[in-house]
Amino acid sequence: SELRRALEYLGRSKLLSKSIVELADEELDRKTKEITDAVASLSRQKIGALIILEREIGINDVIETGTLIVGKISSSLLINIFIPNTPLHDGAVVIRGDKIMAAGCFLPLSENSNLSKELGTRHRAGIGITENSDAIAIIVSEETGAISIAREGKLSRFLDIDTLTRIIKESYSEDNNHALIKLKWRQKND
Repeated sequence: SELRRALEYLGRSKLLSKSIVELADEELDRKTKEITDAVASLSRQKIGALIILEREIGINDVIETGTLIVGKISSSLLINIFIPNTPLHDGAVVIRGDKIMAAGCFLPLSENSNLSKELGTRHRAGIGITENSDAIAIIVSEETGAISIAREGKLSRFLDIDTLTRIIKESYSEDNNHALIKLKWRQKND
């Protein structure tokens, strides 16, 4: 009974909660670094890429169109997926949490008639998935190596790695905050 009381105390204390948050922050930093390192390398080499970060709204229908991977996020895996003339380089990679779920995925193209005519299929697909979900699309241009990001049907172009890092961390932090709020609500109502 004393051990149970001690564990209950630890569960309620901020000490345990803080260490969980710190571990989550370390994982977020690692995940973000792996993604941004890959994007920076692909950008330098002018290798086109389309990386989708799934958020609250699941995109299983998109994952099912590609080749299932379910692997740990790593810059080397992301880079290898997008090497030209390999089976998976055309299409998108979908990341869910800390896993690369699938590669070579097909995305819905944006039907926005106001988009610039200079935007190709990769950019239109990146915008399209963000019109239909809360996902974030990271796009590397094959022609220029420019880095873009699509959110909520809007495209931000010519980003540097620091800006990309900040956007990724902010989006994952928002997701973590939503998950904590849901968990606290469930605990309160159970």
